[in-house]
Amino acid sequence: MKYKLNLGCGNKKIDGFIGVDRYFCEGVDIIADINNLPFKNSSISEILLDNVVEHILNIPLVMKELYRININNGIIKIRTPHFTSLASWKDPTHFHHLSFFSIDYFVKESTMHYIGIKFQIISKKLNFGGLWSLPGKFIFLISPKLYEKYFCFIFRAGTLTFILKTIKEDISGI
Repeated sequence: MKYKLNLGCGNKKIDGFIGVDRYFCEGVDIIADINNLPFKNSSISEILLDNVVEHILNIPLVMKELYRININNGIIKIRTPHFTSLASWKDPTHFHHLSFFSIDYFVKESTMHYIGIKFQIISKKLNFGGLWSLPGKFIFLISPKLYEKYFCFIFRAGTLTFILKTIKEDISGI
């Protein structure tokens, strides 16, 4: 049987997901450190990190741990504030402020030898909020790079959502 995890769940209980957090809260089923999860290799089919990744000191290390426990073609969904969002900066426990392109690091062939894991990006989404952000949303639709390079602090974004698929290639015959 494959399981679904809500890592860093806090008080958010989601049907069908096992709540895992470092601290005991209402939504927690298992208390564990995200750097060393108590799950067998390839035992999890879906992992959710909702406003968690920005709190992680060593993101590549945690991505390796998620890779270890996730099944081949398993899903990892990451939701985090965009680096221009006030939510990204007002919490003093945030170590990272992520861009639309931050998770690309984990799918680039040029970084595979550093991290030794492989993901595929299924989708990336940047949400904007309010009427004032419409020009930014329009610029982003034309070019995400143009938006982040020149306009992101004029027309601030809200939340980033990344959906990744774990790619585990068979290397036993090599």
